[in-house]
Amino acid sequence: MKTRGERVAALTAYDYPMAKLLDEAGIPFILVGDSLGMVVLGYPDTTHVTMADMEHHARAAARAKTNGLLGADLPFKSYETVADAVANAKRLAAAGAEFVKLEGGREKLPQIRAILAAGIPVCGHLGMLPQSVLQEGGYRIKGKKQEEHQTLIEDAKLLADGGVFAIVLELVTPLVTTEISGKISIPTICIGSGGGCDGQILVSYDLIGLFPWFRPKFVKPLADCATEIKSAVTQWKKSVEEAS
Repeated sequence: MKTRGERVAALTAYDYPMAKLLDEAGIPFILVGDSLGMVVLGYPDTTHVTMADMEHHARAAARAKTNGLLGADLPFKSYETVADAVANAKRLAAAGAEFVKLEGGREKLPQIRAILAAGIPVCGHLGMLPQSVLQEGGYRIKGKKQEEHQTLIEDAKLLADGGVFAIVLELVTPLVTTEISGKISIPTICIGSGGGCDGQILVSYDLIGLFPWFRPKFVKPLADCATEIKSAVTQWKKSVEEAS
């Protein structure tokens, strides 16, 4: 798609109906993201998501048998060692994931190479790393400082040379995003990082307004499903109460 100049539209799915709907809408890149920790399981961040959680939701989404590429996040602490990374990537592949995504730069190259050697494609993730939110004390934009800027560029090149097929850039300054996109041959898929990339990924619940209690500043919802659901339930409840 990058070679043809086509931008990549990517969204998250956590179950069969959402994966089916996204596929019917023609989404080519579907991710069973560990964001399910917040928007489905009610956790405060992604660090509470387990391998069992990811396997369960990956299986559900995979049952949609999507035409689009379907992958899953390796969750927090599931790829600390090379052996763990390969074993857990295999578990997600067995659950139906066609690729796995993991967070981190050059320090994760041994894990990436080992997963690839096991025959499982890998998507990288640079910039703001949600699984590191507790260590960093919150979410912040990356690439503002020159040293950070250079590290992101170098890490992106190393990941691309290391064999990942795409890189998610989260909360990276647009200047750095544009530079990375021009320097590597694989797609950059951004979230909250401006338009200088080869595609964009969003949490589907943010796009369709299905999680109204928190809305990222960079997302403009194109639907208000939460209000529609509450309205339908309220009308039905009223009809039951008023039935003679």
